[in-house]
Amino acid sequence: MDAWRLAVGTLTALPVAAPSRVDRRTAGHAMLLAPLAVLPLGALVAGLLLLGDLAGLPPLAVAVVAVGALAAGSRALHWDGLSDVADGLTASYDPERSLAVMKSGTSGPAGVVATVVVLGVQVAALAPLGTTARGALLAGLLVCLSRCALWIVCCTAVPAARADGLGVTYTRTVTLPVAVVGGVLLSGVGGLVVLALVRRTVRRLGGVTGDVFGAGIELALATTLLAWSWV
Repeated sequence: MDAWRLAVGTLTALPVAAPSRVDRRTAGHAMLLAPLAVLPLGALVAGLLLLGDLAGLPPLAVAVVAVGALAAGSRALHWDGLSDVADGLTASYDPERSLAVMKSGTSGPAGVVATVVVLGVQVAALAPLGTTARGALLAGLLVCLSRCALWIVCCTAVPAARADGLGVTYTRTVTLPVAVVGGVLLSGVGGLVVLALVRRTVRRLGGVTGDVFGAGIELALATTLLAWSWV
C-alpha cells in the first residue's frame, strides 16, 4: 500500500493518504506501479476525446484540452522537469553549473522551446486518434504506458546526478530486464528516445535527477503518440 500511495501521490494530483514509509524498496515498487497509478489520467484523456468526437468538436481543439487536462492531473510536474532539463543541458558544459540551473526552478529560452515543441507534437499526434473510439482508447492506454519511461530512467545501471534530491531515492531501483520491457512497451521508438535522454544526461551531468524523470515521461508520450498516429 505504501508503494501504491507513493506512486499515485507522486504521479497524479489525486488526493491519497501519505505512505507510512518511503525507502528505496518502496520507491522501486512505486515505479513499477507507475503505469497503473495513472489509469485515471488515461481514462480522463480517453473520455475527453470520446466526448469531443461525439459532440462534433474540432479534433485539434479537443486534443489541446486533453493535453491540458493531463498536465493538470499531474500538477504539470513532468513539464517542469522537461523545461529544467532543456535549460540545464544548454546552460553550460560544467555539470555543477547545469545542475544549479535545473534546480533554480525558472524557465529559460531552451526550456520554453522544448516545452512548446513537445507539447505541439503531443497535441498534433493526439488529434487524429480522437476521431475514433478505438483511437481515443488507444490514446488513454498510451498515457499509462508512457510512465514506463520511469523504468528506464530508474534502471540499476543509471546513477543519480546528485547526492540529495528526489532522484536519489528512486534511482537504481528498477532491474535491467524490467527497463528493457519498458522500452518495448513504449513502441520501441519511445524507449530509444528515453534511452538517448538518459545517456545524454549521464554524460553531461554524471547521472539523472527528478527532472529527468519528468522529461522522460513527456518525451515518451510524444513519441509513442506520434508513432501510433501513423497506424
